[in-house]
Amino acid sequence: MALTLFDTDEYRPPVWKSYLYQLQQEAPHPRRITCTNELTSLVRRATLKENEQIPKYEKVHNFKVHTFRGPHWCEYCANFMWGLIAQGVKCADCGLNVHKQCSKMVPNDCKPDLKHVKKVYSCDLTTLVKAHITKRPMVVDMCIREIESRGLNSEGLYRVSGFSDLIEDVKMAFDRDGEKADISVNMYEDINIITGALKLYFRDLPIPLITYDAYPKFIESAKIMDPDEQLETLHEALKLLPPAHCETLRYLMAHLKRVTLHEKENLMNAENLGIVFGPTLMRSPELDAMAALNDIRYQRLVVELLIKNEDILF
Repeated sequence: MALTLFDTDEYRPPVWKSYLYQLQQEAPHPRRITCTNELTSLVRRATLKENEQIPKYEKVHNFKVHTFRGPHWCEYCANFMWGLIAQGVKCADCGLNVHKQCSKMVPNDCKPDLKHVKKVYSCDLTTLVKAHITKRPMVVDMCIREIESRGLNSEGLYRVSGFSDLIEDVKMAFDRDGEKADISVNMYEDINIITGALKLYFRDLPIPLITYDAYPKFIESAKIMDPDEQLETLHEALKLLPPAHCETLRYLMAHLKRVTLHEKENLMNAENLGIVFGPTLMRSPELDAMAALNDIRYQRLVVELLIKNEDILF
């Protein structure tokens, strides 16, 4: 007996329901639809729509040497993991257990689990978005929404510091409650607390938003005098960023561009925002303090260029 549109509701995955319901509404008369080509098409459309919403970011495993209790088998080669201590390595983000030698052959397909990813701040950006199945870190989305809803005209936005203890409270709220954290005006009336929490998130990233690998190319672009060549080099530098970092940077720059549209009220133009966000989004991979100090003016210029040319570069 063939399954039908009206008889199989309890067996359908939730993602199909809106599409099947739409067919019901569009039909001139109630009709029975067998689960053949039409239903297969619905599933395909639903799957494609879901895949469009959340991009698939590649992520390497975060392996650490681990001592396993009791017998364990490698999840890559399926062979026994011998020894009493340090028998293999375990991914701190997804829990994958493999031999140390096998870890070099495991593909970059880490799927972080919220059982292992317990923080928002100080967590690798790609790890966080994969664990929560989002395009960007929720702290970035939530803070920017709150700032744009009530703070765009605030004088010295992002330049004026909020009370550090309350900024720390926001950080703990995100680490504890994730997307359920309350950062509304009822909890934090001063918008500078929210801007401070957003800046702190970027400063706390173990790998900066503009990564160490891409850093030299971004600095190189800031030193170029020809405007066209400068933008071309900056565009090449953006391609070096991991997808989750690039998407977050795009979203942030679009927001900062909107901040500059209220310059008359908030007194924050692209140059001022570059001064604030340059050292926040970029950190020199060089350990030499003098070299890092000399880069500060170029960091400022990079962010200023990204804001001014946001619509062209992304």
